[in-house]
Amino acid sequence: MTGQDRTGAGDTGRPQRVLVIDTATSAVVTGVVEMSSDGDATALAERIVADQRRHAEILTSLMRDVLADAGVTGADLDAVVVGCGPGPFTGLRVGMATGSAYADALGIPAYGVCTLDAIDGAAPVAGPGARLVLTDARRREVYWALYDGGRRIAGPGVDAPDTLVATLADTALIAVLGESRFTERFGFTGAELVTPTAAALAAVAAEQVRDGAPAEPLSPLYLRRPDAVELKDQKRKSLLPAASDDVGRSVR
Repeated sequence: MTGQDRTGAGDTGRPQRVLVIDTATSAVVTGVVEMSSDGDATALAERIVADQRRHAEILTSLMRDVLADAGVTGADLDAVVVGCGPGPFTGLRVGMATGSAYADALGIPAYGVCTLDAIDGAAPVAGPGARLVLTDARRREVYWALYDGGRRIAGPGVDAPDTLVATLADTALIAVLGESRFTERFGFTGAELVTPTAAALAAVAAEQVRDGAPAEPLSPLYLRRPDAVELKDQKRKSLLPAASDDVGRSVR
């Protein structure tokens, strides 16, 4: 079977197997997930390693490990699902580039999903009401999205925690998912580490996987410009001569 034959073909006669990658949080998440014809996702193997400084170094090793753990080879895969953030520029780029290249080499589609959607999807829904999902955006900010009954109703966005507290002051939250240092500002207990699961990431793309939807270019959710660009812009600004207003005061 050629790569072209496999891409976008769809297969309702058997469970489909998906390689999952996410590097949008402080952890690297990889897994092999089996998708049933009705969209149920079951992880055959999963590795979650908290090491935000070595995403590029450990990702390919983890991919090899989960494939071996699941007893699956690349030829057995039907799709690759990649978390597209929001997340920091460098870590997010590593996962997306690797997932896209791997899918292309196998001739199978790669589908991008929102990492926050998967974090929400991994936690049982206790009942109706707004639920907030938070991840670390660094620079004393958080990435966030608001959900109700498993459906995203606001976001994703990036804000300082105190700004977000004020913004959502009139929203009755039934839960806040995230690290304790962020959730406590909303009056909720959090966890030390919050990541999507492999099964939840695959479930977000369940319809595309089931239908064998044509792959589209992965679109990263950076939500702000990368640090390198901002530093370059700052340096350029510092080299510009100061202008003067009508009363002779120096302005920039």
